[in-house]
Amino acid sequence: MDILLILDLFGTFFFAMSGCLLAARRNFDIVGSLLLGSLVGLGGGVIRDLIISQSVPTAFVEPIYLLAPVLAAVVVYFHVLGVQRFRRTLLIFDAGGLALFCVTGTLKALESGMGPVTSAVLGITTAVGGGVLRDVVANEVPQIFNPHGVYAVPAMLGASLVTLFSHLGWFNAYTGTAIAALVFGLRVLSLRFDWRVPLAGGAKDVGPAMD
Repeated sequence: MDILLILDLFGTFFFAMSGCLLAARRNFDIVGSLLLGSLVGLGGGVIRDLIISQSVPTAFVEPIYLLAPVLAAVVVYFHVLGVQRFRRTLLIFDAGGLALFCVTGTLKALESGMGPVTSAVLGITTAVGGGVLRDVVANEVPQIFNPHGVYAVPAMLGASLVTLFSHLGWFNAYTGTAIAALVFGLRVLSLRFDWRVPLAGGAKDVGPAMD
């Protein structure tokens, strides 16, 4: 099993966990939890593969991808991780999915022959796509549009580093994991310390990033 597949599977599970946690927070039933977890866990990768023009998205070619949402739904249903503060835990798992998918999305785009800029853009799209689908379906404000904490910026940095390291011949399992850890750390720190990107209208916003 290569590093790309391993990171992709972990990213799928983390995003699926965020979807199942949101379903629990909104009092969805177990079927709704599984469907929302599947949507967010597989959504970003499906978008990526369709843009690359892959005939059948990887999630439907490799059945192992379908196990991640099922496992996430079971974990949340039985409180295997002792999850009580759904909102906070959701954001942590979402940060993990964001970090891993910006790496795998960019790397897969590069392997398909895309240029460095378009590969980075596709990596960012892969990273944020599933979360946007999750929040829209659950009638939540998508995290990418939430001014509390930075979301797309860490993904942009991660995708750019993957492109740069690949171009220099420095990308490997260790550097890929380090980039994902950096993106995850920046996202979590931005939530902890309420880092923000200036609002489009120049107005000031107040309020906690994490509840």
